Formats: sequence, C-alpha cells, structure tokens
Amino acid sequence: MSASGSSLPWLRRLNRLYVMYTMAFIGLVALLWLGELWGLSREWIGFIFLITTIGVYATIGVLCRTTDANAYYVADRSVPAAYNGMATGADWMSAASFIGLSGTLYLTGYGGMAFILGWTGGYCLVALLLAPYLRKFARFTIPDFLGARYGTFAPRLLGVFGVILVSFTYVVAQIYGVGLIASRLVGVAFELGVFLGLGGILVCSFLGGMRAVTWTQVAQYIVLIIAFVVPVVWLSVQQTGNPVPQVSYRYQLAAVGAREQVLIADAGEQSVQAIFRQQVLDLEGKLAEPEKALRLQRQAAEALVARQRAEGAEINVQILSERALANTPRNVEDAEQRWREALVVARQKAQPLNGMPRHAEPFAGDPDGDASSRASFETSRLNFMALVFCLVFGTAALPHVLARYYTTPSVRAARQSVGWSLGFILLLYLSAPALAVMVKYEIFNNLVGSSFSDLPNWVAAWSKVDASLLSVKDVNQDGLVQLNELSIGSDIIVLASAEIAGLPYVISGLIAAGGLAAALSTADGLLLTMANALSHDVYYTLIDPKASTARRVTISKMLLLVVALAAAYVAAQKPADILFLVSAAFSLAASMLFPALTLGIFWKRANAAGAILGMLSGLGVTIYYMATTQPWLRGVFNLTGPVELWWGIEPISAGVFGVPVGCAVLILASLMTPPPPVAVQRMVESLRYPRQDT
Repeated sequence: MSASGSSLPWLRRLNRLYVMYTMAFIGLVALLWLGELWGLSREWIGFIFLITTIGVYATIGVLCRTTDANAYYVADRSVPAAYNGMATGADWMSAASFIGLSGTLYLTGYGGMAFILGWTGGYCLVALLLAPYLRKFARFTIPDFLGARYGTFAPRLLGVFGVILVSFTYVVAQIYGVGLIASRLVGVAFELGVFLGLGGILVCSFLGGMRAVTWTQVAQYIVLIIAFVVPVVWLSVQQTGNPVPQVSYRYQLAAVGAREQVLIADAGEQSVQAIFRQQVLDLEGKLAEPEKALRLQRQAAEALVARQRAEGAEINVQILSERALANTPRNVEDAEQRWREALVVARQKAQPLNGMPRHAEPFAGDPDGDASSRASFETSRLNFMALVFCLVFGTAALPHVLARYYTTPSVRAARQSVGWSLGFILLLYLSAPALAVMVKYEIFNNLVGSSFSDLPNWVAAWSKVDASLLSVKDVNQDGLVQLNELSIGSDIIVLASAEIAGLPYVISGLIAAGGLAAALSTADGLLLTMANALSHDVYYTLIDPKASTARRVTISKMLLLVVALAAAYVAAQKPADILFLVSAAFSLAASMLFPALTLGIFWKRANAAGAILGMLSGLGVTIYYMATTQPWLRGVFNLTGPVELWWGIEPISAGVFGVPVGCAVLILASLMTPPPPVAVQRMVESLRYPRQDT
C-alpha cells in the first residue's frame, strides 16, 4: 500500500482489495444474522464484531509499519484523491458525528441542524482557503507552516500548543465513545472498555503512522457508513414501507408533530410536570436558605432512621433510610451544588415534552408574541447562527483534518480530495435527521404510554451502562411511562436505535461496530497529529535538528503512547458529554489557529508579532468565556456566583468572540510592527500564485 498513487495497476489492485473487503464485511453481517436466528448469543455477536473489526484494523497497521519519515508523517504523499476523501471522511466522522449528531437532533430538533450546516460548510473554507495552499507548502505539520511562514520559534510553539489543546480535547471525546461502545458491545466495565479500545487505536498509529492510519481509515469508513445506513433504511421500510429515509423523513416528521400535540395535552404528562414544578419551588427554597435547609434535611433523615429502628421496620426499608442518611450532603457547599444540579433537571422536566422543543419548530419563542417570547426567539436564533459560525471556522482549522491534505500526490489532488471528503460525509449527514425523527417516533408511540411492568430489555441494559445515559422513574405512581419520566442522553440514540425499534440484535452489533470505527479512526488521526507535532516541531526542530529519521519516528511513537494514555485516563473520568467536548475543540481551533493560518496565506503583511498576539488573544477570550459560563468548567475552576452570558450566547459557541478578536489583534499588531522579511513575502506569493498547479 505504499506504491505511488499515480500507478494505474496499483490503483486497480487497491480498488479490488477494498471491494473484496466490503463484500467480506457484508458477508460477516449476514452470517451473524443467520447465527442469531440459529441461537447465537448476543454476547458472542458483540464479541465477534469487536474482535473481527479491530483485528482487521490491526492487520492493516502491521502491514503498513514503517520507520521512514515521509511514510510515517505524510503517507509518502501518494494517497489518491478519492481514497484520501474516504480516509478524511472517517477521520472526520468522529464519535460526535456517528453517535452524537442524531442524538442531538432528537433532543433539540431543528436547532441541531446547526451542526450539519456548520460542519459541512466548513469544508467549503477548507477547499477555498487552506487545503491546496498547505499541500503546496509540502511540509509535515500545521506548526511547520506557522514556523516557516512567521519565521520564529514562537509561532511554531504556539501552533504546537494549539494542536495539542484542540486535538487532546477532541480525542478525549473519541476515547469516551470507544469506552461507551465497547462496554455495551461486550459487557465490560466502561473504564476497561476505554483501555481495550485504546489498544486498537495504538496498533495502527503506533506502527505505521500516517500510512497505516490512512488505509485503516478507509476500511473504517466502509464499516461506519454501512453501519449507519442499514438501520436507518430498515427503520424507514418498517415505519413507512419506503427504503429511502430522506423521503420517509417528511412523513415521519409530521407524525411526530401530531404525537407531540397529543403528549402536550395528556393528563398524565401534566401531572408529572406539576410534581416537578413543586420540586422546583422546594429546591429554590433550599437554595435561598441552604444552611437551614441542610440542617432540616439531616434531622429528618436521622429521625426517620430512628423511628424505623424503634418500630422494627423491615430490614430492606431500614437499609434504604440509612443509605439516604449517608448520602446527605456533608456541607453546605456540597448541598448547594447538588441542589443546583437537581434544579436544572427539575426545571426541564417541569416543561411539556420533557423540556424538548417541538421537533419542527425553528427557534424558541415567538417573533410575533409578547416581549418575553420575542426575546426568546431572538436569543435562540442568535445562538443558532453563532454555533454555525464556530463550527464552520473550527472545521477549517482542525489540525488532524488539514494534515490529511498533506498526503495527496499534488495540489490538484488536494482540491479534488476535499470534494470527495464532502461527498462521503454527506452520505451520513443526509441520513442523520431521518434517523433522529424515526427513533423519536418509536419512543413517542411505543415506549411512552407503556407499562412499567413491561419495559423492554434495552432500558435496563442501557441503565446499567450509565444511569446518566438512560433512566426512567414512575414519578406520579400511575404505572405508565410518561415522556417527562424518561431521561435519555443524546449519546445512546444511535447506539440503541435498533433495540428501540425492535430490530435484530445483529443490527445493534453492526451499529456499535460502526460507532467504534468512527471513534477509532478519528482518535488515530488526532493522536498522530499531536505526536507528530511534538516529535517534529519540538524535538527535531528545536532540540535535535541532527536526529536521524529512525530516531525521529521512534520519538514520535513514544510521545504517541504517552498522549494516548493521558487521554484515556481523562476519558475514564467521564468529564463532559461528547457533544460539548467536540464543540469546544471547534471553538478553540477557530479562535487560535484559523486567523493565523488564513491571514498567513492571504496577507503577506502578517508577521510574527501579529500571529503571536492574535493566537493568544483569540484563545484567551474563548477559554475565559467557556470557563466562566460552562457548568462543568465552572466546577473545575471552582467558580461560584451567577452565570453572565454575553448577548445570551451559550458557552458551546465561545469561538464567536475569539475569532474576531484574534483576527483584529493579528491585523493591528502586524500593522504596528515591521513587515516580515522579503523572502517570507515571496513565499506567500508563491503559495497563492503558482505558475503551475502540480
């Protein structure tokens, strides 16, 4: 797989190889389906999917092992445009896209379309502003470009810091997804699943670098796209008889809208909402006088335990009361934190539809309503556009995506590769909204309204994986499941879709294998990007410029292992949901890297001082806003007091402030300081105005 990408016989052999691989994978799914009909257990189905797919990826990694720097860093610059597009699609189709996107659309409806618009729109900027110029630059890493363009060590080191910050934030989400999938697929603990998946990641990137990662990602794309398309097509046929989910989407969206109206008027739903409204009042009262409330809560718990002991209550009842006493907050600070978290949940569940907007409703509020409704509408619309902005510019600056365009044979192939990438990505993105609506249709019509005594097995199974992903409690004690009694996280909508719809378990295994491929492929690219930046831009460039090729590759592998273990440790702590982690990476990339990269290409007056100050200011504003407004980060930094949002912008879109600040500071600082050397300005002109597009 290391031959020249321009060799036609080699390309034909490559095509045959991946066609055979695709047919073999489809055959495996068919055999496992027959095995399920003949009594093959779910555990064995999951185990076979896990071992087979990771085994194939590991085999590719072994076959592509190398110590050659050109092969390790940029896959010999020999990857054909179509295959690079497929590899980029897998690199891009992270756990957030495969696992989180449909789940976000399920929970937020129209608002979730911002992710599709932003992520796909970003590829337009990649094609127009970055990919061909970076390929023409013909170096190994993004910090390599910053160092050569701005002529000093500082921009290169800041680039390394930005690459690590963005990629580490992103890779934690991928490894979290690996642990989630592995734990459900083979029934191991989440933490063990994290480190099992980590082994699959390291085999590819550790042995063969970009060459192994590229050809593994092509194989992973085939798995993940089959795994996503099959269940959505199956659901489409099952619900409407139409095998084209994009057509069925229209009708199921209308059906979900009609069901939403019924649930809003349902007496059972309203009784649950009333209970949560009372909880809101109780929690607000506790937070108004926390010391008194904690004292009364502890006294009530102690009195209950004493009374039950005196009355000789059943031992199980006493154990529950003693456990409640033991779980009483130890101090006022702990109590306030718990009550604030519970208040957020209670306020959401006190609203119709479990706090979800109507699926087809564009924005919250009403532009023609009262002042409060108009303000809500404007804030909702503003957040939608801010999120699109961050995702567009963040996509265009993600280091692991941009690094893929270093691997093509020519600048022309880099441009073509962007088009192939977008086409392969759209196969999933055009199906995700349909899957979200069809899963919501299943839950609204089959789970909601059913009896607690007859809950499907998948509810208990996913509750055991992580109660924050799925929980259900009979709040009003009527024995029936109301929507507001169900708590479901976005991260399991896709993974549990087959079980929710009652499809064969082999489809659940297929989806898990696809999610695993998506998370592994992106994690491979991210880890390699970080390790290469450290080994090439720090060790080789700054510490030991005379290091041999073999030593440089060895250092990269060692750093890869260290970074991977650190990311796995952080992921095992379950720091935040997948969507926020990935979106944070986009805001960070957009604010720190996009201005320096783009202005470095299109404005020859940009200099080192401007780049340094622009990168620091853009990143600083973004991190400050996230740290002071995002609940999890506020807890990390131990921040108290009210949250102050700027113009109502949510922390997920912090980059909307960082990008313009970074651009403005870069321009002003460059104009106030001497221009870059003439040689650098000529280099910029040669990037933008090539004599020949080779």
